[in-house]
Amino acid sequence: MTAVESRPAGALGSSPGHRPFGARAKAFVAMTKPRIIELLLITTVPVMFLAEQGVPSLSLVLVTCLGGYLSAGGANALNMYIDRDIDALMERTSQRPLVTGMISPREGLVFGLALAVISTLWFGLLVNWLSAWLSLGALLFYVVVYTMILKRRTAQNIVWGGIAGCMPVLIGWSAVTNTVSWAAVILFLVIFFWTPPHYWPLSMKVKEDYARVGVPMLPVIASNRVVARQIVIYSWVMVGVSLLLQPLGYTGWFYTAVALATGGWWLWEAHGLQNRARQGTTGAKLKEMRLFHWSITYVSLLFVAVAVDPFLR
Repeated sequence: MTAVESRPAGALGSSPGHRPFGARAKAFVAMTKPRIIELLLITTVPVMFLAEQGVPSLSLVLVTCLGGYLSAGGANALNMYIDRDIDALMERTSQRPLVTGMISPREGLVFGLALAVISTLWFGLLVNWLSAWLSLGALLFYVVVYTMILKRRTAQNIVWGGIAGCMPVLIGWSAVTNTVSWAAVILFLVIFFWTPPHYWPLSMKVKEDYARVGVPMLPVIASNRVVARQIVIYSWVMVGVSLLLQPLGYTGWFYTAVALATGGWWLWEAHGLQNRARQGTTGAKLKEMRLFHWSITYVSLLFVAVAVDPFLR
């Protein structure tokens, strides 16, 4: 089956230029994957508070967030352009704008490249050039290393590809200080070890989609038991790394208390998933999405604690 054959009926009925302006505008916004970018900004802004050891300039926060949105949006748009063939074959991506024909491939490519250029200049001229190069590096890593090289070749795709999602932590710190400190590196590593156990539960649920298009996500090529064991290992390392900030003097009691409480609950959920996998549980009873949803809550609470902690020391 080809990508064109799998499109919804009527998707190719008219050219993108004949679509209503409002619908086209929404489609371009959808190409930036706003929900994913929200998660990236959750890790950017709190780090700026930690770097400032207080309240950073509101204008700097807004400029950094907008630059981050433009950069991540460009990366996501280029990802959709490259993956439009397999997106057409996967149920959860079959309504993306390049698949339905709402936006043409050429428009999608130009849109993504334009956001990449604009975001780099935005950071360089309005924040600092260190942040600009970090944002450009994140974009190129996501598009070239993850999407073009790793995603369709190795089950380690999400492990190393996740580095791009760690970069907003460094960008948030550099936006305030024009440097990168060990505190930023530690939080970078928290997100690095968070990404696989965050994404693998979702991959377990939709592994048939990935198998259909030949993308070797770990749940596609390994049993639930193996995947769950990997999730537990990464989870323990993530929680351990998250606790390094306090002994190194970057945070106080409040962050540590939140890191222990949220990390403890994460480990409870991860081991629960592993126990169900060991028992041979499959489908809805595996409850893999419980850990996926909790992973988003976890990172949100942890980074809110990062922002609040300087005011309680």
